[in-house]
Amino acid sequence: MLHINNLTYRIEGRPLFESATAAIPTGHKVGLVGRNGSGKSTLLRLITGQIEPETGSISLPKRSIIGSVEQEAPAGPISLIDTVLAANKERASLLVEAETATDPHRIADIQTRLADMNAHAAPARAATILSGLGFDDETQAKPCSDFSGGWRMRVSLAAMLFAEPDLLLLDEPTNYLDLEGAIWLENYLKTYPHTIIIVSHDRELLNRSVTGILHLHQNKLTYYQGGYDRFERVRREKQALQMAMKSKQEDAKRHMEEFVERFRYKASKARQAQSRLKALARMEPIPDLVSERMLPFHFPSSDKPLSSPIIRMDEASVGYDDGPPVLQRLDLRIDQDDRIALLGANGNGKSTFAKLLSDKLRVSGGTLFKSKKLRVAYFAQHQLDELHVDWSAYDHFRELMPEASQAQVRAKAGFHGFSADKSDTLAGKLSGGEKARLLFALATFHKPHLMILDEPTNHLDIEAREALVLALNEFDGAVILISHDRHLIEMTADRLWLVGDGTVTRWDGDLDDYQKWLLSPARRNGPMSHVEETESGDAAPETTKKQQRQTAAQARAQIAPLKRKIEAATADIEKARTFIDKVDARLGNGAIFHTNPDRAAELVKGRAAAERSMAKAEDKWLVASEAFEKAQAAISAG
Repeated sequence: MLHINNLTYRIEGRPLFESATAAIPTGHKVGLVGRNGSGKSTLLRLITGQIEPETGSISLPKRSIIGSVEQEAPAGPISLIDTVLAANKERASLLVEAETATDPHRIADIQTRLADMNAHAAPARAATILSGLGFDDETQAKPCSDFSGGWRMRVSLAAMLFAEPDLLLLDEPTNYLDLEGAIWLENYLKTYPHTIIIVSHDRELLNRSVTGILHLHQNKLTYYQGGYDRFERVRREKQALQMAMKSKQEDAKRHMEEFVERFRYKASKARQAQSRLKALARMEPIPDLVSERMLPFHFPSSDKPLSSPIIRMDEASVGYDDGPPVLQRLDLRIDQDDRIALLGANGNGKSTFAKLLSDKLRVSGGTLFKSKKLRVAYFAQHQLDELHVDWSAYDHFRELMPEASQAQVRAKAGFHGFSADKSDTLAGKLSGGEKARLLFALATFHKPHLMILDEPTNHLDIEAREALVLALNEFDGAVILISHDRHLIEMTADRLWLVGDGTVTRWDGDLDDYQKWLLSPARRNGPMSHVEETESGDAAPETTKKQQRQTAAQARAQIAPLKRKIEAATADIEKARTFIDKVDARLGNGAIFHTNPDRAAELVKGRAAAERSMAKAEDKWLVASEAFEKAQAAISAG
């Protein structure tokens, strides 16, 4: 069992842990969650001994081996498969020794140990892990130096999974995986034979692969049984109970204080008053709940929607320079209200397809039609590095608002979550989540008809991802989504397209069907449609989940017109209120009743009409707001 006892640790005087205590049973798989910057990665470093706590201790069973994925990915001439095999140091050492050992007894011991650890099956197991993370047989024989940093990080992850340490520490393991790799990892971790602690903001991973949640909040650690959804539900129940207890305590305290105030100087009641004073002194106050409100994202919708289709392709193909097409035989259309998620492993052409839609690439064959007035917002993770590091958020907004006043620019920055201090912070000093927020605001500044999001969640915590879900569902235009975050896809996408075999085709099933196909032998025979799976009896969908998704899709369709009704009603209310304020100012001193009684009568009549209009507008606002909240609740439930 892993014991964390009265742990205290500070960074530059800021406490991350204060007398934090937790116990994780051996063999449990635990998700470590908390807001960005709360100290999750620091806790992993404390567990590995890279840093020492100020007070307290962390203990593990004797001879326990701790493993974590190194930040420095392997980059030498050694092949991927040999890099992974070398991660089991004992096996590697025994194989080297077996080549030189001469003592018959030692040779027998080496062979016995190699047999016990099933060493002969190690190459096949290493190859299986690499395959699951996206490396085929040919690729596994190539040197690590042939691959980019993200792919080498996959090799580091494969090596650590192969080594099977007693305590496996994973810090955001899906950030450098595609959806296919994330699905494979999710299933692999379920059967991992030892203890795991995972720092992740991937809600589905935390629901499907862990047996408990360790919550870091207000410098303390609290362990919850079950996955993330259960943790959230239990925590909300605890918060509601805490609020009720605090209310009761305050009522009791107020009652005691009233009694003391009335009777403390009465001889017959003095003893009871003193007793209540002592009780008040002993009463341990129930702490207030600290609000951690997540700032919303704002994606402005276009003023005038376009006629569908906004994009249509007929036998289109696309590639780079004079090379062969990456994608071809594209016969697709995108409508104004489409929400499409792209499936397919990295390297199959998802980003190429996104670049085609955003005019970063041209068709090399066939035809591509786009609405002439189409405005496209494109977000990709690599763009975070393209922000001007020596510009503040204010400077970035100023570039897009050259004619605006300073107050207007600051108001726009504040609207997107950059307060006065944050708006003056250089982009190079912003956190990953703050950079993503700034990039979202800049990309959607001109009210796009189509948003293309390529891995938008890598720097967002769970709360920020939920805010992103809400913002996407409120956005009126079309959305193309590339993401390894299954929860984001399920909450926002109505259609799935599969990018593979050099083209893009419609996936007729849902993500559950896709996962079953992805992990099944049928994958070797090419894409299998949802209809085919159902007919074969291998992947009948869950009716409840389908109904939930259909309800969520219907709710998304309702959100845009409801939002417009709310905005229209709000404008009517403000218009009526402004008119009433002006009339009240005119009638305020009463002189007009003597100098111009006819005009005064008209103003009084107009004011009454404005009040009626405002009342009607408020009724419309209430009806639309209630419907809007129900639609959002349906999306969350879906």
